[in-house]
Amino acid sequence: MRYRNDLLFYDAVAPDWWNRTAKIYALNHLNPLRFAYFDRYISDWRDRQVLDLGCGGGYTCEFLAQRGAQVWGIDQSQACINAAKAHAASQQLAVDYQQGVAEQLPYADAQFDVVVCVDVLEHVANWQQTLQEIHRVLKPGGYFCFDTINRTLKSKLVMIWLLENILREIPQGIHNWKQFITPKELTAQMKSLNFQETEIKGFSLFGESLADYITTYRYYKRTGQFCGSISEDTSVMYIGKGMKAV
Repeated sequence: MRYRNDLLFYDAVAPDWWNRTAKIYALNHLNPLRFAYFDRYISDWRDRQVLDLGCGGGYTCEFLAQRGAQVWGIDQSQACINAAKAHAASQQLAVDYQQGVAEQLPYADAQFDVVVCVDVLEHVANWQQTLQEIHRVLKPGGYFCFDTINRTLKSKLVMIWLLENILREIPQGIHNWKQFITPKELTAQMKSLNFQETEIKGFSLFGESLADYITTYRYYKRTGQFCGSISEDTSVMYIGKGMKAV
């Protein structure tokens, strides 16, 4: 059986992280979609102290830095951190990058206004401990902004069978369906940590029906852009936020 949740993939693609023709670069197109949602609750990112947890080669960090945030980025892959540092320097962007793991963040209590964690929770070794660390480093009133993948039959068919095994848009082995997290599990853990104003919405990249998938996938292959939407359908991917109690 092929090894699942193969994080060595990120080391392998780090040198091509900012290559616009590389498949990994598609992730950079997700930020406008994600932040169209996050901006509903954080309208001005200027001077906000923001941690991007699981930053990879720096797509979200640079997106935030360009919007005036004070940005920190952390990732388990040293190769990705090296790529992120080099690219930020080439763009004259000030981002504080560090290698580390989500379950043991090297930051002070109540340090950040916002923790952004996108496309990450389904990969960490212990997502419950990761949430505890996120809560610890957030200031009272600070926001946790996230997206991740639901653990459903549909997510297995779409994310692994279709996108990994058939279309090969995602590297085979990058996801482990057993590590996907249901909205119910995530919100229960957030409630136990006393997060407030928790909200979860569906985060669709290719629509909700088979016809949507065919149309939007063809558009993606032609343009490199996603036709994403925020909806009530959380059956594959979902996006959300929570606030640390004051």
